[in-house]
Amino acid sequence: MNYQWYPGHMTKARRMMQEDSRLIDLVIELVDARVPMSSRNPDIDEIVRGKSRIVLLNKADLADKRYNSQWIDYFEKKGFYALEINARSGAGIKNIMPLVQKACQEKMERDRKRGIVNRPVRAMVAGIPNVGKSTFINSFAGKACTKTGNKPGVTRGKQWIRMNKNLELLDTPGILWPKFEDRKTGERLAMIGSISDEILEPQELAIAVIAYLQREYPQLLKERYGVEEAGEYAAGESDAEKGGAEAADIAKARELLTEICIARRCFQKGEMPDISRAARLLLDDFRNGRIGRITLEYPEEWT
Repeated sequence: MNYQWYPGHMTKARRMMQEDSRLIDLVIELVDARVPMSSRNPDIDEIVRGKSRIVLLNKADLADKRYNSQWIDYFEKKGFYALEINARSGAGIKNIMPLVQKACQEKMERDRKRGIVNRPVRAMVAGIPNVGKSTFINSFAGKACTKTGNKPGVTRGKQWIRMNKNLELLDTPGILWPKFEDRKTGERLAMIGSISDEILEPQELAIAVIAYLQREYPQLLKERYGVEEAGEYAAGESDAEKGGAEAADIAKARELLTEICIARRCFQKGEMPDISRAARLLLDDFRNGRIGRITLEYPEEWT
């Protein structure tokens, strides 16, 4: 399946971010806590080079709690300030303002020495589509400042939001990058809903989710849907054996999707299993945390 998705408006958005980078002191980058690196646009590092950085692991309530703190440590070792939040519930939001002041402490000290007082920090809010930027801004501001949606591409233009006398936020559209070098990155972004479902095949994506859960969280499938998980493969496999194991994983995942379809009574007329409907149900359950708290990548993959 092709996971590439780069609508024309993203080219314009990238150019706009480059122009606006001259106006800001700080970048607040939202990532999805389930895929903290796959949900970071590598172009942003180039666009805002030299600016202070805060990375917010949003949707932390959907990610495996064991790994959230490991990711915070990972980003801090890279020189970023980092915090886990849940923009929808407001968890962690009160800790952001102190972090902004800490990140911009040197800048504010330079302003004072130059006699510049009461100048607010100007921060750009950046992130890929559907990572929760607008929800975060509304939660941070305590009011509805931006339009939100549960699909990528809702925010198309830019807007300044005055938070208080000390901080102004620049909301920007979510942008991906023109080509994913690693197929796993595209697959993970598709799983969390950052790539438009209109270009995806839901059955194949649901099978990829099930195959991953079989390997890493086998108990969750049984708890949610009452289906039996697959067995584990032995460590120390050759490349050929791994290829066979992956094929077996996919085959078992297809079987499990059919079992889920029957368990959830996703039928067409004549009691025929509606696999596409079951796939969409599973993806919706996965993306909204109903299956459980799941992390799709780990810091050791990126060290």
